[in-house]
Amino acid sequence: MDDYKRGFEQFKQMVGDENIDGLIERFRSVCPDFEKEVVSVVGGRIWTRKGIDLKTRSLCSICILAALGRNSALKLNFEMALNNGATIEEIFEALFQVAAYAGFPAAWDALIKLEDVLGEIAQND
Repeated sequence: MDDYKRGFEQFKQMVGDENIDGLIERFRSVCPDFEKEVVSVVGGRIWTRKGIDLKTRSLCSICILAALGRNSALKLNFEMALNNGATIEEIFEALFQVAAYAGFPAAWDALIKLEDVLGEIAQND
């Protein structure tokens, strides 16, 4: 299986069958080549690596994205973390790590984004 197909399947597992087409289109609408690289490299080469499970990889990603203030990617990674088995409590604890090492404002911004994600999930249930 090539990197793109592996990445597509990995993202589909993490966002769900009902959301994969929207995610791909969101990446593609920015730039078709960007979509190919994100799916192939991030999904097909990084998220499929062995060594740590998807939940741990998601929590690591949340911390990094929150510290960098990358809110669009943070929203997606909150959604994927929940699909990858992370609990709200584990996400809160990860954000306390962000607060300690990247600052409370970074953690606060991330908590606001998490609140948005949880609100969207509640509306869809």
